[in-house]
Amino acid sequence: MVTPNLADAATLMPLADHDPLGVEALLDLVFGNGRHERTAYAIRQGTDYLPALSYAALAPDGTLAGTIQAFPVALTDDAGRDHPLIMVGPVAVHPDRRDQGFGRALMAAQTSAIDPRAPLPQMLIGDPAYYNPFGFHADYTAGWRCPGPWEAHRLLLRASNPAVLPATGILGPWRG
Repeated sequence: MVTPNLADAATLMPLADHDPLGVEALLDLVFGNGRHERTAYAIRQGTDYLPALSYAALAPDGTLAGTIQAFPVALTDDAGRDHPLIMVGPVAVHPDRRDQGFGRALMAAQTSAIDPRAPLPQMLIGDPAYYNPFGFHADYTAGWRCPGPWEAHRLLLRASNPAVLPATGILGPWRG
């Protein structure tokens, strides 16, 4: 049986317009109660999500099907200079709504909202098989470090010109 692509009938809305407790409950459901201990949280610690790049997807019945957030982070090179990035994630889809296109719709909304005239590089920690089609790859991140455990093949970058970024450095919050 083929699962219908219910995301075609979804409503995407700014995350700021959705109930924050509902978003937190979905994140707990998808990532577990210990999610705040993950390396991704350490990278963006103390920053607020970027409202213009963060969305909620509502299923046709009006329930929260998924969310995506983006955070300002930086790659600090070995000389102590910060190179700003956008951290994509968490991307969360309710378990009952997986494989229905909600995650892809959220990723498409976020990537298309980034200004192509001056795009900041985007990074995430995630499954390469899922994120490669959106332009995320580990080709340029081998020398990067994270403030916690991570698997090198899951540290992914999407950039129009990755050569502007240092080959080595540590990821953390961008304080601007």
